[in-house]
Amino acid sequence: MKYRLAIFDFDGTLADSFPFFLRVFNQLARQHGFKGIDPELAPTFRHYTPRQMMELVGMPAWKLPLVARSFISLMKQNATSISLFEQVDETLLQLVNHGMVLAIVSSNSYDNISQILGPANTKLIRHFECGMSIFGKPTRIQKVLKKTGIPSHEVIYIGDQVTDLEAARKVSIAFGAVSWGYGTIESLREHSPEEEFESVSAITRIA
Repeated sequence: MKYRLAIFDFDGTLADSFPFFLRVFNQLARQHGFKGIDPELAPTFRHYTPRQMMELVGMPAWKLPLVARSFISLMKQNATSISLFEQVDETLLQLVNHGMVLAIVSSNSYDNISQILGPANTKLIRHFECGMSIFGKPTRIQKVLKKTGIPSHEVIYIGDQVTDLEAARKVSIAFGAVSWGYGTIESLREHSPEEEFESVSAITRIA
């Protein structure tokens, strides 16, 4: 087994929430006083890091927790409209059946994540660390490492944005870049991830 612990990001990695993000972005912009976006330019936005996106729309860092809280609340109201990517169910089950420990570290809330995952998938996840800033993931990943006792060289964090990769680097664990999330695979390749996954089912090769 290449890795004993797989830690997943949620939005854009397991859940196909980018379309919902685009639908509510301008509502959040009006509510919190930053620039809206043209949804037609969505492919362009996928090349931006979260920090670059914040700069583009004029959102100061101090507003991020407020905006995130509003986004999570809107998602809770619309959770039934957000689905998992194809093959997530089968992939998570296969990883567990091969003896891997699974965790989720996400800025989204546990309530949203568990509702979108569904009861069967939620039971497969041993540890949840939810509700932090997108820039606060390193500390939460370290909490998972401490809880599991699994050494860092046997751990991988799987995500879709540069902030996820940066979090993995800060705690000295491998990073697996997915090709279907908020960020482009090209933007992640610039930072030399240890693994790349062209499809959800491809993740099973790490077991």
